[in-house]
Amino acid sequence: MTEHSGHSGFSEKDVQREVTELEGKSATAARIFDLRRIIGLLFVLYGLIVGITGLTDSDAAIEKAQGVNINLWTGLGMLLLGLFFLVWLKLRPTPPPTPHVLPEEQDSE
Repeated sequence: MTEHSGHSGFSEKDVQREVTELEGKSATAARIFDLRRIIGLLFVLYGLIVGITGLTDSDAAIEKAQGVNINLWTGLGMLLLGLFFLVWLKLRPTPPPTPHVLPEEQDSE
């Protein structure tokens, strides 16, 4: 097979190098935008906001919820759920992609 593929002016090695670079960038983006991180951070943030609201609730607001400080308990639950997602991400991170070797590269090694 010739070094140049068709009339594009790029060799197969150039194309394969570009594909490998794009796969690496894609894997990095997948790790950065892992849904567990996004969900965890949002639940932690909202849990803190709702929990702080619960700490500052008036007696009238607590009495309106039949004596339960619902904002405090909901904030605590959201905070724990967010922390669960973040711990899960830390304990089981997104695995890096396995590089696939082309048949031509195996022959040259």
